[in-house]
Amino acid sequence: MTHFTSKLFLLVFVLFLCQNLMAAATSVPDSAIQSYSIQEVEILGNHRETEIIPPKKLEGDILQGLSCQSVADAVRYFSGVQIKDYGGVGGIKTINIRSMGTNQMGVFYDGIQLGNAQNGQIDLGRFSLDNMEAIELYNGQKSSMLQSAKDYGAAGTIYLQTKIPKFTENEKFHIFGTFKTGSFGLINPAFMWQQRIGQSASCSVNAEYTHANGRYKFRHKRVNADGSIAYDTVAIRENADINALRTEASFCGVITDGEWNAHLYNYYSERGLPGYIARNLYEHHQRQWDDNFFAQGSFRKDFTPFYSFLANGKYAYDYTHYLNPDTTLQYIDNIYKQQEVYLSVANSFRIFKWWEAALSTDFQWNTLNADIVNFSYPTRYTGLVALATAIKFPNIKMQASVLGTFTHETVERNTAATDKQVFTPAVTARVRPCVRVPFDIQLFYKRIFRMPTFNDLYYTFTSNAQLNPEYVSQYNIGLSYVYQSTKSVLNLLDASVNVYYNDVEDKIVAVPTANPFRWQMMNLGKVKILGTDVSLKIGFNWCKYWDLDILLNYTYQDARDLTDPTEGYYGDQIPYTPWHSGSVVGNFKYKTWGLNYSFIYTGERYNQSANIIENYVLPWYTHDLSLSKQFILKKVKLTASAEVNNIFNQQYDVVLNYPMPGTNFKIILKVEI
Repeated sequence: MTHFTSKLFLLVFVLFLCQNLMAAATSVPDSAIQSYSIQEVEILGNHRETEIIPPKKLEGDILQGLSCQSVADAVRYFSGVQIKDYGGVGGIKTINIRSMGTNQMGVFYDGIQLGNAQNGQIDLGRFSLDNMEAIELYNGQKSSMLQSAKDYGAAGTIYLQTKIPKFTENEKFHIFGTFKTGSFGLINPAFMWQQRIGQSASCSVNAEYTHANGRYKFRHKRVNADGSIAYDTVAIRENADINALRTEASFCGVITDGEWNAHLYNYYSERGLPGYIARNLYEHHQRQWDDNFFAQGSFRKDFTPFYSFLANGKYAYDYTHYLNPDTTLQYIDNIYKQQEVYLSVANSFRIFKWWEAALSTDFQWNTLNADIVNFSYPTRYTGLVALATAIKFPNIKMQASVLGTFTHETVERNTAATDKQVFTPAVTARVRPCVRVPFDIQLFYKRIFRMPTFNDLYYTFTSNAQLNPEYVSQYNIGLSYVYQSTKSVLNLLDASVNVYYNDVEDKIVAVPTANPFRWQMMNLGKVKILGTDVSLKIGFNWCKYWDLDILLNYTYQDARDLTDPTEGYYGDQIPYTPWHSGSVVGNFKYKTWGLNYSFIYTGERYNQSANIIENYVLPWYTHDLSLSKQFILKKVKLTASAEVNNIFNQQYDVVLNYPMPGTNFKIILKVEI
C-alpha cells in the first residue's frame, strides 16, 4: 500500500467512524444537549481539579500575545526549560526540561503522545500557535487518575491543547483567517473553519502555509583567550529557507456523561539545513524533506458515579528524506520511514469519595525502514501497564503509581536489543496546612527511564544493540500560593517556588572513534542536577477597561557531569546548561488595544564538557514588543498586529555557531466571522 493510499484509507475510515459517532450523538437526552456549551467548560474544570499538582500554563491572551511563530518559541517562557534552536523560521527546535535531555521529554497533542522512535526528538517548530488553545508543562508527571499509561512514562511532559469549537445557542459556524508577513521573506497564511453538527457535535478544519527564504544578517565574531579578536565578520545566513504546509481536521462531541474526539494531522515541509558557521565557511547545501501524518481518536465516558473509562488510539506515519550533496565531506542521500500504532485503555474506580484507583494498559508498535546499507530494519513492541491510587482530603492529596514497561524487538539483520521489563514508581503529594488559605506544599518523587532510540541501537555507523535504558530519579519540593478576586484591582496572584534534584544514570552518549563519521553509542554518563524554579503571575483589572497580566520566571540550575573522576571535566557544568535563566511577559489591554512585551535571558554556559575559556558561551537576552488593535465591522472581527523582535539587535547563538536573527518584524491581520 502506497503512502498516499494509506492516508486516503485512514481518512475515509476516520470520517466514517465520526459519522457514526455523530449519528449516535443525536440521541443524547435533552439535558445533555441543552448544557452542551457549558459542559465543555465543566469537563476541563473538573479534569484540572483532579490533578494533585496543577501544571504551569500558557493560555488565552498571554499565549496569543507572545511574539512567537511556533510552540517552540512559546515554551521558552516556562521556567526550567531549555530550547535547542538552530536558527531561522525553518530551524529545528527541540525542548529540554531541567537538563534531563530532549529524549526524556514527552509531548502530548490533544491528550495522545507524539512519537519518534527513530531519534526520540520532537521538532516543536512544526506546531503553530494559530490553532493552539493552551500549553501545559508538567514536571514529573500529570497526576490525573483517568489517563493512559503513557502519561506516566516521561520525566517531564508538555501538553498541547488545540482549539475546541465553542458556539452560542444561535451560532452554527466560525471562520478564522490569519495572514502574517515580515522579515526573511515570511509569507504565512492560515485558515480555520469550525462547524456545528447538530446539537452535540462539531468539527474543525484548518490549514497553514509557511514560506520564508531565511536570509538574515549575522555577525560572526570570536575572541582569543588573551582578549584579542580572532576574526569579526558580517555575513548573510544561507540555506535556511522553508516551505511547509500543515493541514488538520478534528471532530468532537458529547454523549451522556462523556465525550469523544477524532483528529487528522499532516505536516509537509521542504527546507534547507543552514548548518554551522565557521571562519570562511558560511554556506551549506544539506536539504531535508519531512512528511508527518497521524490519525488519532479518544473516547471517555463515566458509566457510573464510581467507574470511568477512557480509550485512545493512533496511527502515525513519518517520512524523512535527508540529502547532503557535499562530496568533500560525505555524500548522503537517505530516506527514512517510520510507522506507529498505539492503543490505550484506562479505567478509574472511585472506591470511596476520598479514595480512587486506576488501571491503564497501552500497546505500541513501531517500525523503521531506511535505504542504508546493512540496515537492521527494527520493529519494537511495547506494552505498558500503570496502576495508580489516590486519596483526597481537604488539606492533603496524594497519588502513588507504578508503571511497568515491557519491550520486545526484532530485526531483519544484525542483532536485536534484548527484551526489557522495567518497573518505575512515582509518588506525588500536595498539602494545604490551612484549608482556608490557598497555600500549598507540593512534593513528588519519580523514577523513570527511557529506551534507547532506533538510531542509538541500530544506525549503521553508531549502533550498540546492548545499550541499557537511561534512568532518572527525580525529587521535588515546592511551595505555591494562589490568590484570586473579582472585587479588587489585583485579581490574580499565583506564585510558586520549586527546588529539585535529578540523578541521571546510564546516560546514553555518542563517543567518537578514529573515523569522524563513525561514532559509538555507549552508556557512560552520570549527571546530578540541583535546581530552583521560581514563577510569578500577577493580574490587574481596573475600571472594567484596563487589564494587565505579568508573568515572571526564573531558573537556577547546577548540573554536574560526574561520569569519570579521571577526566579533567569531572564535576563541570554539562554543555548548554546555564546557571541562570529567566523570562518576563507583560500583556496590557485597554478596550480594543493590546500591548505585549516579552524578555528572555539565558546566562553564561559552556558548549563542551570541559568548562574552559575556549568553550565559554556568553549570556544572551532578547526584547520583543507587539501592538494590536481590534475592529468590529458588522459581524466581522478584525485584529491588526505589528511585532518587533530582538529590538536591540543582539547577536547570539542558542547552539554554538548557529547564529540567530537580529532585529526582525512581523505584521499580522486576523479575521473572525
